[in-house]
Amino acid sequence: MSKPVSRPAPELLPADIAAAWLQPFLDHLRKERRYSVYTGRNYRQAFTDFFAWLQSSRRGEGGFDVLTARDVRDFIIEAQRRFDRRTLHNHVSGLRAFYRYWMQRGRLARNPFAGAALPKLEKKLPKFLTEAQMTTLLGGPQKLLQNESLEAAAAWRDRLVLELLYGGGLRVSELVALNYSALDFATGSARVLGKGRKERICPLGRTAMAVAKKFRDEFARATGRNDPVVVGDAHKRMTVRAVQLLVKKYLALADLPMDLSPHKLRHSYATHLLNSGADLRAVQELLGHANLTTTQIYTHTSVARLKEIHAKAHPRA
Repeated sequence: MSKPVSRPAPELLPADIAAAWLQPFLDHLRKERRYSVYTGRNYRQAFTDFFAWLQSSRRGEGGFDVLTARDVRDFIIEAQRRFDRRTLHNHVSGLRAFYRYWMQRGRLARNPFAGAALPKLEKKLPKFLTEAQMTTLLGGPQKLLQNESLEAAAAWRDRLVLELLYGGGLRVSELVALNYSALDFATGSARVLGKGRKERICPLGRTAMAVAKKFRDEFARATGRNDPVVVGDAHKRMTVRAVQLLVKKYLALADLPMDLSPHKLRHSYATHLLNSGADLRAVQELLGHANLTTTQIYTHTSVARLKEIHAKAHPRA
């Protein structure tokens, strides 16, 4: 068995490099491009790792502008031993954006990451719950309430989290950011601020809105326009991590795979819509995807369903 290749020496990024090169780029992403904190964190990691590689390989002694396409190829080949393909793609995307940012400001003359060849990504089909599994999962809080294993306020809060994630196909970050001002109980919808701070209207459905109304009227302590819809046990805005743990709890209760995440409820939402005949572009709008190709990963189940129908109904199938 071959010994895994270690990453470059984990030296801290020099303060002068961070201040002069990295921080202005990250500020631009956050303030002007409205990128998420997670993207900024990932791009910081990409740059830090890249700089460590430059130092260990002695490629960057002449500065960032001396790198050639061959240098970048060597970096990618070496990085494949340390990162999976998706992480590598994300890192190169960040470094390409870094060079593009400084080229636009006249500080760098060219972008050696432009057109860099990357290993193909594996086409993994999204995991999702069946409609029956989803029904079992959503029934978890009520089950605990009936068994007197959970107080009413916590049970209805937990059900609200699950219903909003599935009813609106929300990202967890979108869910925890929801304030009461975003909910429209008359239309059963919510104004959601998605990636890139793009706003969209999400229908949430009668069930989710009924649960939201009950929680607001009977259990919420603060329901002003700027108060959070989803709160933790201390009645403060719920964190992403708390939602992740909550979903894991009900997956275990429903005897469902524990490797499923809250994002898989979003996958389930999209898959169930398409299976029921929803238009692909409509689902794209509902999910807040910038590109249709992102939404098309969910069509695999629809195609499988069509094949099943064809096999059962066509005389020569």
